[in-house]
Amino acid sequence: MTDSESLDLERQDLLSALNAQRGFLRYTTRDLTDEQARRATTVSALTLGGLIKHVAAVEERWATFIEKGADAFGETAGDADDHQKTFQLGDGETLQSVLEYYESVAQRTDNLVRNYPSLDDGHELPAAPWFPPGARWSARHTLLHILAETAHHSGHADIVREALDGQKTMG
Repeated sequence: MTDSESLDLERQDLLSALNAQRGFLRYTTRDLTDEQARRATTVSALTLGGLIKHVAAVEERWATFIEKGADAFGETAGDADDHQKTFQLGDGETLQSVLEYYESVAQRTDNLVRNYPSLDDGHELPAAPWFPPGARWSARHTLLHILAETAHHSGHADIVREALDGQKTMG
């Protein structure tokens, strides 16, 4: 196997894993109304619409980081209020609109996975209390972070959906 064939397999594996986790997350919103998508069903404030919006916003920002580095975060890298807003559907936002947003973000990320020159290339992380000063992430590490974030919140969404109406993503 040549290096380019191995790289192609790695990229295929990343795409497959990302798309599986995205599918689980989107599936939690099947057949819901906007009202249901805004409903918090546990002691947390998490909602299904908010989780979709959050995961899309996080993926979008990290995909931009792959391309542009820490500038992707602007002045908001450590802003808890800015981060919290990504979990809430705003006025005029619907479940359908955040699902469409998520789909466009996913397509962009998938194109990065397919076409980014080297997954070894990276950037210094933005200044934030949770990153060590001077730490760097490769494109690969960043994509794995997107995958982990998606899987993490997919689990949250499954719990929120089960508490809403007993439906489950799996099982």
